[in-house]
Amino acid sequence: MGKDQTVLFHSTVFGPIHSRRLGVSLGINLMPDDGKVCSFDCLYCEAGFNAQGKGSSGLPTRDHVNRQLEIKLKEMHENGDALDVITFSGNGEPTLHPDFPHVIDDVLSLRDKYYPNAKVSVLTNSTMIFNPGVASALKKTDNNILKLDSAIESTMRLIDRPNSKGFNVEKLINGLCEFEGSGIIQTMMLRGSHEGVSVDNTTDEEIEALINAYKQIRPREIMIYSLDRSTPEELLVKVEKEELTDIGKRIHEATGIKVQVN
Repeated sequence: MGKDQTVLFHSTVFGPIHSRRLGVSLGINLMPDDGKVCSFDCLYCEAGFNAQGKGSSGLPTRDHVNRQLEIKLKEMHENGDALDVITFSGNGEPTLHPDFPHVIDDVLSLRDKYYPNAKVSVLTNSTMIFNPGVASALKKTDNNILKLDSAIESTMRLIDRPNSKGFNVEKLINGLCEFEGSGIIQTMMLRGSHEGVSVDNTTDEEIEALINAYKQIRPREIMIYSLDRSTPEELLVKVEKEELTDIGKRIHEATGIKVQVN
């Protein structure tokens, strides 16, 4: 798939799937099931570019999410299926959902009822962490996984392509510090080009900038990973595991923070 790549998820609750980062994961998609809504337009997004449109189904209601999740959890529980994590992911940025804080409360309650040992994780691009309700909800989850792909402004804008001109790296890093070590920082490592411009956040300059940001944020863990599926920008290149491992060691030695390499 190339630039016509479209959304991956066509339901509100999907899976379970085996996540290379999280284990046996049941997914929750708070975005449309036939379109994409996101505050970033990342070059590497597995759900495609925002240009595909937001579709016609709209955002699922809080009640719909609750009903669909309970149906699935009850079925899995009765079948004796394993579940490690319930993960908010999907066709865009989950924290954009207007009822996100209430949905988190509902999901935590259902988790406690059916799979009390399972974790609740949110994959977020960090654009909504300045909303007090969203920030409070994220802090309630077991794995609050916050994106920081580059600590250099021009690279962040090139890779993540935020919709808001007011969103910048300095503001982002300051916002991430507010999680006081409860968050997990996730960084996508990649290289290639986009519209004739070189893309590479694995250079010495980039890694040093990330290290300085990680030291400031002090997350409980850092996740670094690279491409696993096709991307809408076809000229991106996966960073292989051996190189990722070396980068992870460098980050850990410099920060003392646990680094997970996927």
